[in-house]
Amino acid sequence: MQQRTAGQPLRVALLGYGLAGVVFHAPLLASTPGVTITGIMTNNAERQAQARHDFPDAHILQHVSEIQRDQYDFAVIATTNRFHASLAESLLRAGIPVVVDKPLASSVAEAEAMIATSEATGMPLSVFQNRRWDGDFMTVRQVIAAGELGSIARFVSRFERFRATPKVGSWRELPDPAEGGGLLFDLGSHLIDQAIQLFGAPHSVYAEVRITRPEALVDDDTFVSLHFGPDGTGPIAHLWMSAIAAIPGPRFLVQGARGSYAIDELDPQEPQLKAGLRPGDSGYGVNPHRAPGKLVIAGADDEPVTREMPTLPGTYQQFYAGFRDTLLHGTPPPVDPRDSLRVLRVIAAAQQSATSHQVVTL
Repeated sequence: MQQRTAGQPLRVALLGYGLAGVVFHAPLLASTPGVTITGIMTNNAERQAQARHDFPDAHILQHVSEIQRDQYDFAVIATTNRFHASLAESLLRAGIPVVVDKPLASSVAEAEAMIATSEATGMPLSVFQNRRWDGDFMTVRQVIAAGELGSIARFVSRFERFRATPKVGSWRELPDPAEGGGLLFDLGSHLIDQAIQLFGAPHSVYAEVRITRPEALVDDDTFVSLHFGPDGTGPIAHLWMSAIAAIPGPRFLVQGARGSYAIDELDPQEPQLKAGLRPGDSGYGVNPHRAPGKLVIAGADDEPVTREMPTLPGTYQQFYAGFRDTLLHGTPPPVDPRDSLRVLRVIAAAQQSATSHQVVTL
């Protein structure tokens, strides 16, 4: 990265101005002190117009070659999954640090090549695994770390929606493996990453990857079971992701030898960002109408004791603050790309398990 004047904000190029770019990356980048969006790449005329409206001082770009090292301090890839690897490789080789939206790539081989290029060029690479900063997930980590549940036996995580008809024209609904479509890649990238953050690398994987809606071409109701610990003797994670859940289950359920914790509903940050709320605004990251989590632990004489557990506020803004500090101060990136490579290896194992109807050992 070129020499910078003290106090000059980091200049970022945002590649892609669809759902991910508009709802997540642009608002969070614009809310990060010391970062400014100076370029937006999209070839869609309507999205170009929206980008000019939202960021009138930013250059509208149409090709990755326009992103030069002397003009941009880092780039964010928020395109469809198909282009993550090729764009990241091009930018890293041009000497530009990169953030890639999850999943890191559409295949393990692509992800391995991206990490190798980052290491060879010395350019930082990170992955937008934003749901590490969901308030409910951070509360789960806090509850487990406190030790009141005892040794964890089972971890249940659900990301369920109800969409009776697939969205026509969406790349996420396309069956070509290069697209990285379907719920296993989309929502599974979050749920698997969260489980690995809690329990480390899984020992084995079992999965059911199903297409249930008549018009669907990719998985829309998927279950992944991960066994952790030596020989799979540690915690078991059950991960559910669905587009046909008109009655969703609890967001998290953690069962331990001494108690359980559960909470319903999803973290509110995505709908808040869609509605125009931003980090720093009153109420951001908190849903006042959401019931608090419930903690039930063994008390005196092992009688169950129940209490409400307040949910921590969600803080997606920590991701770009962390990547800013990586570039300015050399701190570790907020998400190590090797973590996301591990997620892709689990996804590949889940696909193998669903095809073979067998448990796959990693």
